[in-house]
Amino acid sequence: MQITETIQNQMSIVTIAGSVDALTAGEVIQYLTNTISAGRKQIVLDLSQVDFMSSAGLRAILVILKESRKQGGNLYLASTQPGVERILQMAGFTSIVKTFSSVDAAAAEFSI
Repeated sequence: MQITETIQNQMSIVTIAGSVDALTAGEVIQYLTNTISAGRKQIVLDLSQVDFMSSAGLRAILVILKESRKQGGNLYLASTQPGVERILQMAGFTSIVKTFSSVDAAAAEFSI
């Protein structure tokens, strides 16, 4: 798994490539917690390169969503692949975190 970040103003666009599962979810939580601690609490999580997400990955999203909101920010998900989107829907995540078809659409939502 790889994590990259692009910063635009106070917003972070974080791209994850690979699987988010029990082996990698802790790394995702740590990275994004550090991002929030650095003052970038508006986060777009680009999932276009995530091919698999387990319940540990769902937990990581939930942890970061709560932390960003606690700090006055938010977390948006963008560009999910169909298999990951299906998991998010089945777990009810699409009712608690906004998902967007593209990173640009998610980033624009923060600009409103």
